[in-house]
Amino acid sequence: MKNKYFVILVIILCLVVSYAIYEFWFGNPENFLDPEIRHEPKPGNTYGTVYTGGPIVAVLLSLVFMVVTFVTERFISLWRARGRGPIEKFVKQVHDHVQSNNIDAAIDECNKQRGSAASILRSGLEQYQLVKDKPDLNGEQRLGEVKRAIDEATGLETPLLERNLIVLSTIASIATMLGLLGTTVGMIRAFQALATSGQAASAVQLSIGISEALINTAGGLIGAVLAIIFYNIFTNKVDNFLYMIEESTLSLMETLAVRVK
Repeated sequence: MKNKYFVILVIILCLVVSYAIYEFWFGNPENFLDPEIRHEPKPGNTYGTVYTGGPIVAVLLSLVFMVVTFVTERFISLWRARGRGPIEKFVKQVHDHVQSNNIDAAIDECNKQRGSAASILRSGLEQYQLVKDKPDLNGEQRLGEVKRAIDEATGLETPLLERNLIVLSTIASIATMLGLLGTTVGMIRAFQALATSGQAASAVQLSIGISEALINTAGGLIGAVLAIIFYNIFTNKVDNFLYMIEESTLSLMETLAVRVK
C-alpha cells in the first residue's frame, strides 16, 4: 500500500515539475521571435524549439523524470537488499556455523548482514531452533517446518526486490505511444497548414507541425529506451539475486537435513 502511494506521489510531482519546466523555461517569451504567441523560436534556440512540440512534450518529459526516479529507487533498494559485505562470504560463514551446530552464531551473522538473503536464512534458522527439540516431530517434519518458514520469508522478500519494475515496463510502452500520438498530431497540423493556405502555405506553420512531430518522436524514444534498458538491467539483477538466495537456502536445507537424521 505504501508503494502505491509512493508511485502516485512520484507521478503527480513529475507531471507538475515537467509542466512548470515546459511552460516557464522552454516557453519563456525570450526564446521566441513572436513572444506573445510563442510560435516561432529564435534561430538556434533549443528551448523554444522543444516548446513548439506541444503539451505532449511536458508529459514525455515527466515520463523521463519518472524513469530517473524509479531507477534511483531501484538502485538504492537492491543495494540495501544485498546487505553488508559480499553475500558469498556471508553464506559460507552461516553454513560453517550451522555445520558446527552453532545456530546462535549463524543467526548473529544474519543480523549483522541485514540483507534479503540474511532475512530468509534467519527465518529458517529461527524456525529450526523452535522445532529441533520437539519430540512429537520427526526429522522430516522438522525440515518441513524450516522449509515452510523459508518459503514464507522468500515470498515476502521477492516482491520487494521486484517492486516498481512493472512501472518501468509500463512507462516504456506509454512513452512510445505518446511519442507516436505527438507525431501524428504534428503531422496533422502540418497538413492543415497546407490545406488552408494551399501552395502559399506559411513556412512557419509547416515548421511548427513538423517540429511537433519530430520532437515528440524523439521524446517518446528517449523515455522508452531509458525505461527498457533499466528494466532489463534490474530484471537481470533480481534474477541473479534470487538464484543466489535459492542456492544458499538449498545448501542450508541440505546441511540441516544431515543434522536432523
